[in-house]
Amino acid sequence: MTRLFDLQGHRGARGLFPENTIAGFRATAAIGVDSMELDVAVTADGVAVVSHDPTLDPDLTRSPDGGWIDRPDMVIREMTLAEIRRYDVGRIRPGSALERRFPAQVPHDGAGMPTLEEVFRALPGMRIHAEIKTLADRPELTVSPAVMAEAIIAAATATGALGRLAVRSFDWRGLAYLGAAHPMIPLVWLTSPGEAKAPGLWWDMPDHAGSTPAAVARAAGRPAGWQPAWAPHHNGLTQAAIAEAHALGLLVMPWTVDDAGDIDRLIGWGVDGICTDRPDVARAVMQMRGMALPTRQ
Repeated sequence: MTRLFDLQGHRGARGLFPENTIAGFRATAAIGVDSMELDVAVTADGVAVVSHDPTLDPDLTRSPDGGWIDRPDMVIREMTLAEIRRYDVGRIRPGSALERRFPAQVPHDGAGMPTLEEVFRALPGMRIHAEIKTLADRPELTVSPAVMAEAIIAAATATGALGRLAVRSFDWRGLAYLGAAHPMIPLVWLTSPGEAKAPGLWWDMPDHAGSTPAAVARAAGRPAGWQPAWAPHHNGLTQAAIAEAHALGLLVMPWTVDDAGDIDRLIGWGVDGICTDRPDVARAVMQMRGMALPTRQ
């Protein structure tokens, strides 16, 4: 099989390594992926850092004294980079539901929350899918979509990585901003059933009454130089929806697909890539199908 396929490491490979950390990203690159997916927040002093949540996660974060934090309300946009540097995110809290979900994750004590610039420098040549992690239903927790988008662009520019950046978001306001301000940056429209129920809030489409692929195609327009991508949750994704998206000129890259059977089925349906916590499992499926594997780094 020779068609192009994008194997994306989700937050690195959080099924195997601490998520959104330099150690995790490097270990994922050594397994071999085409691109790395990560999430962005912006600190009080305007630095783009890599974190899935707008707050420090009590199941991932230890304070300088080694104890687990017990506050779920430590908002990154209210903390400086120096303050954030004091915390360790190198292992999952023992006994947590997250630990039960990812029992194979190997800890890396001492890992801190990296800046986006540090990730670009640590992964030379790797395509980065950076998510604008703003929340349309809780805008007070983050900077605005446009400010976060510009922080991502600044980090990529500072490290000479603009040519290997793609940006994604569930909050399509940030993507609309980038499409106008930086039209050569490839964009990926993330969706899940929750946002689809509130298209006026998340997609800025209060009048939308069609399918989700149609909404993505409408939002994307006809960009020059790159092909728009739709990244739906894999649960509930149908072969018909994939075919519709392809007919509309969209790439289809579902998230987060960790089960070998699901990966095999979606590849058989013709998806253009997957985002996964277990790139090792995905590589095994790809090899079984005779697909070209990403280079290990």
